[in-house]
Amino acid sequence: MTIAVLFVFSIFGAQLLRLQGFDASAVSKDAQSSRTATVALPAMRGSITDRNGTILASSIERRTVTVDQTAVPQYVKTVNGVRVKVGVAGAAQDLSPLLGIPVATLTPELTGRARYRVLQKNVTPLNWRKISELGVNGIYSEATSDRVYPTATAASALVGFLQSDGTAGSGIEVLMDKTLKGKSGKTIYEQSQDGRPIPNAPQETINPQPGHDVRLTIDSDLQWFAQNAVAQKVIQTQALSGTVVVENAKTGELLAVASYPTFDPNQPGQSIDNWTNKAFNDVYEPGSTGKVMTAAAAIQEGVVTPSTVVEVPNRIHRADNREFRDSHDHPTEYLTFAGVLAQSSNIGTILAGEKVKPATMYDYFRKFGLGQTSGMGFPGEGPGLLSNVNSWSGSQRYTVLFGQGLSVNALQAAGVFQTIANDGVRIPPRIIAGVGDGSGGFTPAPKASPITVVSPDTAQKVRDMLEGVVTKEGTAPQAKIAGYRVAGKTGTADRYDAAQGRYSGKTASFIGFAPADDPQIVVAVTIQRPIKGYFGGVVAGPVFHDIMTYALQELQIPPTGTSSPVAKLSPATIPAASDPSVIRDRRSGASGSSR
Repeated sequence: MTIAVLFVFSIFGAQLLRLQGFDASAVSKDAQSSRTATVALPAMRGSITDRNGTILASSIERRTVTVDQTAVPQYVKTVNGVRVKVGVAGAAQDLSPLLGIPVATLTPELTGRARYRVLQKNVTPLNWRKISELGVNGIYSEATSDRVYPTATAASALVGFLQSDGTAGSGIEVLMDKTLKGKSGKTIYEQSQDGRPIPNAPQETINPQPGHDVRLTIDSDLQWFAQNAVAQKVIQTQALSGTVVVENAKTGELLAVASYPTFDPNQPGQSIDNWTNKAFNDVYEPGSTGKVMTAAAAIQEGVVTPSTVVEVPNRIHRADNREFRDSHDHPTEYLTFAGVLAQSSNIGTILAGEKVKPATMYDYFRKFGLGQTSGMGFPGEGPGLLSNVNSWSGSQRYTVLFGQGLSVNALQAAGVFQTIANDGVRIPPRIIAGVGDGSGGFTPAPKASPITVVSPDTAQKVRDMLEGVVTKEGTAPQAKIAGYRVAGKTGTADRYDAAQGRYSGKTASFIGFAPADDPQIVVAVTIQRPIKGYFGGVVAGPVFHDIMTYALQELQIPPTGTSSPVAKLSPATIPAASDPSVIRDRRSGASGSSR
């Protein structure tokens, strides 16, 4: 027995020597690891503001209240001056009004052997202080934050939202996520068996680094007005959707980008289908607003001038004898090229535009920004559809001249008019004004390189022609603004429905700028598949009028006080049949083979 006892004690001794001698360091680390807890300290996400500092998205401090169920039964409180153990039942009674959870529901959550369970999220710091003062055993909190959007639906499709797990869901929140989210920190401490911090034990805290604020070029008041204006028109016309783009003509800064239907970013799960911003994501055939590119190219190439007379028959045939017509039947009429644009004649546009080689016209489309993204990197932004000139069909060579056979998004469509308004120089649009440095400083975003598309003289001539569109003889007198010179163009195009695989409904649009002789603001209004009316001048023109009027007042842009040029939309007399300066359909009676 003595030998047996000595043998057992020798084993114990050897094990003790191993633990306290040879393996002391490793065992100590294991023990420390088992009692060490790490609590993440989330970084406060940066704010998103408009150009004037108005908050569009911000984060506020919140707490997530958790429970260690094994510790709650030890809850002791003072009752009538006596310390009494009230346990789970007392804890449920005291916590219920502060957590907003009924006692019957809360009691099971406090009962059991779980060491960690979430009781309530988004608890305010003030409410957590009241909960903490109760001293309920096993009740803890984790620092977190809640994202709020003060402007709600007015800018939601642009600003975006955060998902329930804190990740960016759409819009600027996704585009600038790395800048906004900052870097999380953590606290490392030693805890006892019941999960409480061990007094005087080592503790290490790595503070989180908050995200940087992002300032947009958007004007929140103008954004709100544009959002409501397009929403009312979509509802009134029973349309599918609508967009508005308001852009600074000189700098390319986006002042408003409205999209309807929309959603509430504070409760994004209720409108999943409307998370995208249709001004960036939806592509469509622009229709007659695309004629501005044809007009600018034809004038720049010297094949036509605003006063060139065009003989416009009721029908012409091109490409495999395809028939082309205007929006309405009419006898053969004589218009100046300015009149062709003002009255939005498809035939007149083809007769002038076909004098420019297809490859040259394609190059102009590219310089105007078609077939490519803006470069901003906005989530879901598409390049539109502009097939290579070598793949154009016989009829497409002519349809692209009046805005069909190619597709754009609302941003690209606005960019065409920004180019004309800015003396023929396209400034790629931008929406990020800059980023805060966290110390009160501000770093402006880099500016995009300008692209010269046409000469200032050509742009001036096109601007003068576009003023004729808002006259009584034009297609959009509804867009005229008292006291200001306004230039613009209507668009009414067949709308391709990808879901149906065919054309269905119309796209109505009006895009213009003011003041016409010193352009400051571009406004592009697009309404998709309206039912109660569909012509661009009637449907989109009034929306343009209201938004442009508000923008001119909001940005304090005064009238220039100059008079509009007197546009000659038709010649004083019918020109002779032998007049070589008149553009005519030289193929009348021909087979109509493609050119």
